[in-house]
Amino acid sequence: MKSSPEIIDELYQNFNLIKDYLEEILSLQRMILQKLEGKKAKDASQDTELDAWLLLRLPDHLRKTMMALAKLVEARADEVAKITGRARAIESGYLNQLVRMGYVRKMRRKHQIYFSVEEGYKHG
Repeated sequence: MKSSPEIIDELYQNFNLIKDYLEEILSLQRMILQKLEGKKAKDASQDTELDAWLLLRLPDHLRKTMMALAKLVEARADEVAKITGRARAIESGYLNQLVRMGYVRKMRRKHQIYFSVEEGYKHG
């Protein structure tokens, strides 16, 4: 059985992890809002709501990939992997999963595959 200080330390670590996730979500929302500045106020408010709901609906592993891609705007799987710290093959799989879900666009340029976040995130 764990002692009280051990339990408190574990709770504190979990709290910090949750805080870090929330800060990442807020950072991504700020970037999205900056991109929407040129749009009409009505469209911007609808897109922002969809973005927030998208992030909350995605599982942690896909949320991490989506946030890394949003920081890069457009990138290859190996570039996303550098940010997330995961293997390129893993990120490639996650990015393709996001493509199938309609949240990410996939483009071929010569022999390279690039990914970018779909405009407004399709409602899934």
